[in-house]
Amino acid sequence: MGRDAYVVGAGPNGLAAAIELARAGLEVKLIEAADEVGGGLRSAELTLPGFVHDVCASVVPLAVASSFMATLPLSELGVRFVEPELCLAHPLPGGDAVVLARELDETCEGLGLDGARYRRLLEPLVAAKDELFATFLGPLTVPREPRAALAAARFGPAALSSAQLLARTAFRGHRARALFAGLAAHAIQPLERPGTAAFGLMLAISGHSAGWPFVAGGSGKLAEALARHFTDLGGVIETGRKVTSVAELPEDAHVLLDLAPKAVLEILGERLSGRYRRGLQRYRYGPGVFKLDIALSGPVPWLAEACRRAGTVHVGGTLEEIAAAERLVWRGVHPQRPFVLVAQPSLLDAERAPAGKHTLWAYCHVPHGSEVDMSEAVLRQIERFAPGFRDLILASHARTAAGYERYDPNFVGGDINTGVQDLRQLFTRPVARLDPYSTPDERFFICSSATPPGGGVHGLCGAGAARSLLRRLELGA
Repeated sequence: MGRDAYVVGAGPNGLAAAIELARAGLEVKLIEAADEVGGGLRSAELTLPGFVHDVCASVVPLAVASSFMATLPLSELGVRFVEPELCLAHPLPGGDAVVLARELDETCEGLGLDGARYRRLLEPLVAAKDELFATFLGPLTVPREPRAALAAARFGPAALSSAQLLARTAFRGHRARALFAGLAAHAIQPLERPGTAAFGLMLAISGHSAGWPFVAGGSGKLAEALARHFTDLGGVIETGRKVTSVAELPEDAHVLLDLAPKAVLEILGERLSGRYRRGLQRYRYGPGVFKLDIALSGPVPWLAEACRRAGTVHVGGTLEEIAAAERLVWRGVHPQRPFVLVAQPSLLDAERAPAGKHTLWAYCHVPHGSEVDMSEAVLRQIERFAPGFRDLILASHARTAAGYERYDPNFVGGDINTGVQDLRQLFTRPVARLDPYSTPDERFFICSSATPPGGGVHGLCGAGAARSLLRRLELGA
């Protein structure tokens, strides 16, 4: 028996698309190539029994800021978010650290003379968080409400700047500059590129407004809850089936693809017009990530006390050090001192490790498609700010950038954002088009992170694509 719609790929966005369509009354089937749903939202015992590691995403600030996630009964589905005492700590040479706290006042206090400057920059943006999230976490639109237009006008000039320029002009001291550099480095771009400041600003806003939480028990619990909600709505899930051609799907069904443009081309082929097909072929993928998961006999012995209270730790030193590392990656060079993103979920989630033991999640940026094992460079960076750290290691699991593409083909070359998120491609992903989710074939839509608003655990790409289909079917949304 046929279905009204099929969703291919069960990552966070595929799950979101399936839920949105099922809520509108469509019969929906979700098809996933792997043996379990989740894509980049899975957890597993990667090192030792009893140690639960998040395979990809771990810290999920956009999940609690997402307008789509807010519509779901997550607590009823058993999802519990756990929030650390500090969103982020950023250790500095000499044993000190600067922090991003949920409270703006606490963050400002740690920035010394730059505290007032930080407040002037962030306070009005945090106050306008709802308008900013509505405007920028989705397809590029012109704000119609006066409050939204005013918020965008405040955000735009600073956001369009390069992170390096904004850090140097907005702040006088190395502490605030380092904090902002670490936030902006999530862009996975050289910090001198225009638009990289937007990433730092949005992550700071989300920290002050929604926090930087983990999912209790592992990120995979969120994927399981989304799948359960979808089946409760009458949806059907088939795992272990890879779709390689449109011939494998019913001719009369609408199809949403939670896939990278590379896979979309393989499946749709000549059904796409020449211009659109060439656009997908020109789609740009960025650097990859190298990831290290570690089982520890105790908590990390950070020199800076603040790092022991933070869920996330940015290990990279000064603005200049972080900028140099990210610049090298884009030149195809593996930095000896990479910028390392560290998560410590077991500090506040006892479900992650046996009593007294801990898990550590760490990754750094590497050139596209890299097969290089960066374990030693990552360990050196952490040891630099936490002497004695190596002595606590019980076991570790490494995955290269190329290994990430083998794990999930959406991560082309290890690019976890499914495409570069710079000014050229952030709002025109995957191809410049009034409806970015649609394709020239009216039956097919793209709902992966290759569509707006891009990477992150928020489900907004999937929800946006589903609403696009519903509008075409004149079912609202």
